[in-house]
Amino acid sequence: MLRTMNDLEDYAIHATDGNIGRIKDFYFDDEAWVIRYLIVDTGTWLLSRKVLISPIAFGQPNWAEKILPVSITQEQVKNSPDIDTAKPVSRQHEMQYLDYYGYPPYWGGGNFWGGGAYPYMMLPDYGTLVATPQPDRPESMEAFARDEAAGHQNDDLHLRSCKVVEGYHIEAVDGDIGHLQGMLVDEETWAIRYLIVNTSNWWIGHQVLISPQWIRDVNWLEAKISVNLTQQSVQDAPPYHSAEQLNREQALLLIRQQLLKE
Repeated sequence: MLRTMNDLEDYAIHATDGNIGRIKDFYFDDEAWVIRYLIVDTGTWLLSRKVLISPIAFGQPNWAEKILPVSITQEQVKNSPDIDTAKPVSRQHEMQYLDYYGYPPYWGGGNFWGGGAYPYMMLPDYGTLVATPQPDRPESMEAFARDEAAGHQNDDLHLRSCKVVEGYHIEAVDGDIGHLQGMLVDEETWAIRYLIVNTSNWWIGHQVLISPQWIRDVNWLEAKISVNLTQQSVQDAPPYHSAEQLNREQALLLIRQQLLKE
């Protein structure tokens, strides 16, 4: 099933031994267009500290009660690396985070999550419930982790806040078509399948879906996303109704109709 980022906001995150907090934002990878981390407000128990939670730790969601269980403890979250979620997250910060929880790097491997499509497949003890930090690893592994972090510390930043990009202008090859209203994410892979575009400043009263594969360029300084579509193809596309919950097949049908008109 596909979920909107806005719908997922304020979902409760439950550790194995109690509540962690509520979702306030998401970091997505602007190359693979996958949600890499949830930004969770811990509320009173950690003085509203903002922490990152990776989908790698997710258990089976309770969509009816808006709860996402995770295979980590409150103590692990309390002692996790302090990352300023108001600033861009560097690859070095990610290495510290992943190393703390014992997760392998997700980059490299040719799929959404390393060599796999699903985040839970990256758990160090894949198939069990709890992932634990590994403070007593051999020195050779510690040295490898330090070298890996050093080798990636100057990598380009590719993690973006979903909230920050909402409102970005969407530009077709022949003119403006609207602004980014939200995103539809696959609840299993956490890949962003579609951008929800509000066309009201050009085509009043409509929302359409645009796949990230049609993105030609993103200008972060000008807050603009350019896509390889014409205004007419967008106007001819079936409208998206936010009240409807789409599965992947329904969304693909909408997009297929748009492609045929393109």
